[in-house]
Amino acid sequence: MATISAADVAKLRKATLAGMMDCKRALEEAGGDFDKAVEIIRKKGQAVANKRADREATEGVVLSDVTSNGKTGVIIVLNSETDFVAKNAEFIGFANKILALALDKQPADLDQLKALSMEGTTVEEKVVEHIGIIGEKLDLSYYGKVDAPHVQAYVHPGNRLATLVGFNKAGIDLQVYKDIAMQVAAMAPVAIDKDNVPQKVIDQELEIGREQARLDGKPEAMLDKIAQGKLGKFFKENTLLNQDFIKESKQTVAQFLKSVDKDLTVTDFKRFTLNV
Repeated sequence: MATISAADVAKLRKATLAGMMDCKRALEEAGGDFDKAVEIIRKKGQAVANKRADREATEGVVLSDVTSNGKTGVIIVLNSETDFVAKNAEFIGFANKILALALDKQPADLDQLKALSMEGTTVEEKVVEHIGIIGEKLDLSYYGKVDAPHVQAYVHPGNRLATLVGFNKAGIDLQVYKDIAMQVAAMAPVAIDKDNVPQKVIDQELEIGREQARLDGKPEAMLDKIAQGKLGKFFKENTLLNQDFIKESKQTVAQFLKSVDKDLTVTDFKRFTLNV
């Protein structure tokens, strides 16, 4: 049997983040061959993943960040089964590694992110490897990207909610950008403006408005007009530029932005939150 030194175990732990005893056993099984030991740990991850495939991974972390020039932002969600794991420093560190890679490579979608090379394998395979290390199902479930002259990221304390907001102008007071990113986090708009609301959502809201008016006993001839009025309220409450600004409710977000710079507006946003 090959002699396994503490340095060998430490090297394997650094490469895989597996536990010390798991690393020692893998090296013993591999006869001291480092690459073979890495493969043993990865296979263990796949075996655990297969066993836990039917589990729900609804906890985890939501993280966002922007490039150094502030023109691109990314947001990712790495799910776990339990809140205990979601708060684990190594799990959060692993999620941040994926975030940093996404920010560097800027893949077009989630599938491309999962296929990126990461520490000698792919991101997807690295997630499977960590399933074996942590012992519960993990899932890289969401990736979003925003490009704009300025992009602002916001991660709410606890890593369960994050946003990205793109603006059409750079060089504005940073607090302005932060305030709007927090507005998106707090108020969960469905679109930037009413013109960006999907027609399917509009049709659904109109039908809800008509049905509510009908149940209230309103005349059939008035239902469409009442529904249109309710749709206007929906736009005000659920589209970012028309919402009341959370720091000054006497003005809308659009009015606030114009008070800072007459041409300043939001061009895109992403928001993701775990169930609370």
